[in-house]
Amino acid sequence: MSGQLTPRRPRLPLRPARRAGRLRTAALGATLLTVLVPALSACGGDAAGAGGTATLKWTSSYFPTHWDPVVGGSGAQFRELALVYASLTRTDETGKAVPDLAKSWEYNDKGDQITFHLRPGLKFSDGEPVDAAAVKAAVERAQKQKNSALFGDLTSIKSVEANGLDAVVTLTQVDYQIPQLFGQRVLQVASPKAARTPDKLDQNPVGAGPFVVTQLVPGTKAVLKKNPDYWDAENIHIDHVELTSAPDASTVVSGLQTGVYNFADIKPSQADAAKKAGLDVFVQPGFNASNISLNINKAPFKDDRVVNAVRYAINRQEFVDKLTFGYGEATDQPFPKGYVAYDPQSENAYPYDPEKAKKLLAEAGHKPGDLKLDLVIPAEDPQAEIVQSQLAKVGITVTIKIDKNWATPFFAKDLTFSLYGTTGRDSAAQTLTAHFGPNGPLNLSSPYEPAGFEAAIAKVRQTPLDAPDYADTLQAATRAGLQSKALVFTYSGPNLIAKSKTVSALPKNPAHIDWTGVTIGGN
Repeated sequence: MSGQLTPRRPRLPLRPARRAGRLRTAALGATLLTVLVPALSACGGDAAGAGGTATLKWTSSYFPTHWDPVVGGSGAQFRELALVYASLTRTDETGKAVPDLAKSWEYNDKGDQITFHLRPGLKFSDGEPVDAAAVKAAVERAQKQKNSALFGDLTSIKSVEANGLDAVVTLTQVDYQIPQLFGQRVLQVASPKAARTPDKLDQNPVGAGPFVVTQLVPGTKAVLKKNPDYWDAENIHIDHVELTSAPDASTVVSGLQTGVYNFADIKPSQADAAKKAGLDVFVQPGFNASNISLNINKAPFKDDRVVNAVRYAINRQEFVDKLTFGYGEATDQPFPKGYVAYDPQSENAYPYDPEKAKKLLAEAGHKPGDLKLDLVIPAEDPQAEIVQSQLAKVGITVTIKIDKNWATPFFAKDLTFSLYGTTGRDSAAQTLTAHFGPNGPLNLSSPYEPAGFEAAIAKVRQTPLDAPDYADTLQAATRAGLQSKALVFTYSGPNLIAKSKTVSALPKNPAHIDWTGVTIGGN
């Protein structure tokens, strides 16, 4: 079964309306760029630059704040970083890990060691060889670099031995999730020579992906050209990429119409205007999930009755109706329906029931209005206002407080009440541990974890992805995780894209943007 999505209309990939911390640091609200690279924009935008080359003009709400994949690869920005960096594996349209830099891999009999066989003759854009030593360096840097956003994803990795083109990964436990884990989200491989100085790599990215950066204006613009040494270069039909930070939302559609851009991440509120402008508007599938985060180590959430009152007070459909313009879905899990990890048995475990919420608060000794909470968020967020309104209806007073340094207290587990959103991981087990594990970055109540979760997730790791009982085992772990009192899932917002009709359809790889086979202007 591996990580398949069933063949149905993509269930909306959860991209939080506003992302927190690393996931929220994208360049939202950046000013419109008025000066673009002349050679790339001279053509009015569709098939692009001089000499009839195919140029992708992508304006993104997730323009990388960091180009070092160890620092910037944890959030939605990994899609943009994948222009430059390749990984050992990538994800196909079913959600399954398939070869990328590694042409194949196999486990030992015990399942606690996996050997990746790299493709021969590959090199990074600085001429350094793509070999097992580079993989070893990438893993160790992700584990040890002080500002790594990925170290928590690599707890199963004990060591990597480099033997020419064979990277032998020894594990701390039996874990058949590693091919999924080592995809674009967690192990984008940089040139070890360039990565010796991470600060320089952050400003001058060097990878072995489909494109090479030729110009970078931090936070604003990146210009890239096709990498002729990319292992699958014959299936990359785009010659240049001009990636810019998304301008004010009101100008994106007009920019697409006039050819300033030919590809853009858009907000749900822009979808109708984009359709009326004759643009292609579509949802790229994914694993986004937004949630309310509770710290059960702090009052009032030490009382299970208060936790359950919040669960029953939440009307998930209101988030969908007000924030996604019909493109989102209510959700009570970190996975979309139809995905192998989605647990039908857990669906709607806490339905909207404000009267039950009021009763639970009364049982906990709280009169209407006497329970006051600070909801701490990093920036203005309409989600917060909905939470404030819904909890007011059951007698909880919420004050919204904005802390621009929100990430520090959140990841230090100092906050009591907050919001979070995630784009998910290619490994379902890693998504679960990120949310529900004792050291999970999305678990505000660390080191708390729900009873039975540790054993359930260990069983997932011990089960090969093609085993007949894999789906049942994975869903059981989801079920165990959802007993957590630390998160209340709310809704899924779409990965919504608008593009010129001159840009061909994209592969529907969940959570990823894959440029393989994509053409522009008939090229």
